[in-house]
Amino acid sequence: MRRRRGYLLGGVSILVSLVVFVVPFAFVVLTAVKDRRQAAELEFSWPDQFQFVRNFLDVVSARDYMLIIAYINSTILTVCSVTILVILGAMVAFVLQRRPSRWTGPVTVLVLAGLIIPPAVVPTIWVLQGLGLFRTMPGLILVEVAYGLSFAILLFRNFLTTIPRELDESAVIDGAGPLRVFFLVIFPLLRSVAVTVILVQSVVIFNDFTNPLYFLPGDQNATVQLTLYNFQSQYSTQYNLLFMNILLITIPPLLMFMVANRKIVAGLTAGALKG
Repeated sequence: MRRRRGYLLGGVSILVSLVVFVVPFAFVVLTAVKDRRQAAELEFSWPDQFQFVRNFLDVVSARDYMLIIAYINSTILTVCSVTILVILGAMVAFVLQRRPSRWTGPVTVLVLAGLIIPPAVVPTIWVLQGLGLFRTMPGLILVEVAYGLSFAILLFRNFLTTIPRELDESAVIDGAGPLRVFFLVIFPLLRSVAVTVILVQSVVIFNDFTNPLYFLPGDQNATVQLTLYNFQSQYSTQYNLLFMNILLITIPPLLMFMVANRKIVAGLTAGALKG
């Protein structure tokens, strides 16, 4: 009876997943390869003729190859932000876990507040303007790092509880300083959690729409998600190009998440036994 119930729940879960995720994605793919006339019908039907190459070239070359510029901007934003997140998050977590002081409690409260309190757009713009970083890529990178740092610190700190302190002490006895202890002894052991932070934050930052819209306006500063906003206003009646743009900006993070799904789960549960 329990086995049948398990099979039934599994079948229902698969069916719901197909309806919620696969069917909409299939609709996007089919519409992206149709011609303009058939795509305007917005029907879930097989294309009369496939125009993948033509639609692809039209989308890529639109508005002076803005999609390519957006991919370059999104790649720079994602790589730089995630690199800083991993290194800075691991270092802060190491200090909080291994070097407790009177500041540990207040800092921990601030870290948790970063997950709970919603970001304030207008004060952030004021700060960026005061620093001369508004409408610049470094300013947006700092914003992405600030918004994702709490998540990274909590994951790294939770995993650090499973690493014996004897490793730190042995390295100190051998003459290693704090930086050498962290980068040569501790940081290599954080690989599983670092992979999780890299994958999760890469998908989040690559798919981010609001932060680039508020803090990095301008066509030359567009990221991939902002191209969808621009395409929707310019090609509102050419649904084949609009859905081709959706397809092109959806595939990279989707593939990344599907390939690394197990590593993400493993990293999230890495410190569960002692955390």
